[in-house]
Amino acid sequence: MLDLIRGNLRFFILFFVAALILRLIFIFYFPGVVTDSFVYGDIAKNWLQHGIYGLSGPDEISPTYIRLPGYPAFLAMIFAIFGMEHYRAVLIVQLFVDIGTCLLCSDIALRLFGSRSARVAFALAALCPFLANYSAAALTETLEVFFTVLALDLAMRAMQQSQLRWWAGCGLACGAAILLRPDGALLLIAVVVFAAGKAIFRQRSVQQSRLRLSFAPMLIVAVAITPLGPWTLRNWQTFHRFQPLAPRYANETGEFVPAGFNRWVKTWIVDYASVEEIYWAVPGSPIEAEKLPARAFDNPAQRSQTENTIATYNAELHVSPELDDQFATLAGERTREHPLRYYVGIPVLRIADMWLRPRTEMLPSDSRWWEFNDEPAWSAVAVSLGVINLLYVVCAGAGAIRFRQAHLIFLLLLFVAIRSGFLGSLENPEPRYTLEMYPVVIVLAAALLGGKKELA
Repeated sequence: MLDLIRGNLRFFILFFVAALILRLIFIFYFPGVVTDSFVYGDIAKNWLQHGIYGLSGPDEISPTYIRLPGYPAFLAMIFAIFGMEHYRAVLIVQLFVDIGTCLLCSDIALRLFGSRSARVAFALAALCPFLANYSAAALTETLEVFFTVLALDLAMRAMQQSQLRWWAGCGLACGAAILLRPDGALLLIAVVVFAAGKAIFRQRSVQQSRLRLSFAPMLIVAVAITPLGPWTLRNWQTFHRFQPLAPRYANETGEFVPAGFNRWVKTWIVDYASVEEIYWAVPGSPIEAEKLPARAFDNPAQRSQTENTIATYNAELHVSPELDDQFATLAGERTREHPLRYYVGIPVLRIADMWLRPRTEMLPSDSRWWEFNDEPAWSAVAVSLGVINLLYVVCAGAGAIRFRQAHLIFLLLLFVAIRSGFLGSLENPEPRYTLEMYPVVIVLAAALLGGKKELA
């Protein structure tokens, strides 16, 4: 990679500057310091100042496990150096982490497709508005994407060079991704399945130690889960609970989770607009029943039952166990009558929405961008970003088809398939959840645009 940069120094400097400017525009004009940012920041501040991994309360700091320690540790480091709650410094550091992601995308493309595709990959990553947008958000995404692409890059290096140190490095990168977000475990699953598959189906003509390759999955898992040990032990000692990851619904011990409401939402929700308007409204804000899509009802009687249940919620702005049972009854009825829709149709639509939405959730654009009720400038931004996203995805798909014989591409596609399948099971289809897969999109699009045959 260093030789490629030295040989194309002007090119890399040009796009480095372009990446820098694009990300600075987002940081200074559209900084994303949101509610979740302050949750992470509060944990980091309490950890740094009081030695307690917890959230501030009216009278005291309460220990918590609703967020994994990776991002709070990162924030605590930035706060210790630049000052408490200095989120602008956080975003500036993330800017350079994101440019590191651009270089890693280029390195993967170099390994798979050659120098021309590597240059294209760096340009596509540097100019990607979606990566740039989230580098300006005090959230886990930028670091998660970086460690994801680092793990994939090290896995490919390990496959090509047959050295266990690269598998160990891959395990460390997977471990870092898991410490940031619990769904980082999907990356570990993809890498382990790929390594195990290569060990089982390795051709004899490949000059690689079968024993060493067979040992790789165990090494990756051991290295990846080791950092979770102290966290799991802390949770057991503090809460007497085996909690190696954060809870799916970020709930504290004993906190009621409206499982019936969540299941009812999963019977119809497919788009991000409904996440903002319905899912995030509960609890605390009224549900506007008229914003429910037609697919939320199967017949007039069910519509009436649903509207009555929502009216009960709106009177209290709280989901009690009794009200949750009513939502569960609705969900059960809809699931029994249309199981294929619940288990296949709706999840597929959720996945499609996450992949194809314009990704304006961190911008002032209206989430119902297709209705064009927004200011003309922001409607134009939404449409433009939608077209850009579609071009990235289409080029990536074409690249995957054209170079499908490159055996290491299977690792990239396996990761995308596993993560996309998981995302289809969520109640909140947010486009940001596909961002961890965008390096794969960039690499495969670069393969197509680079126009070179695969080298691996």
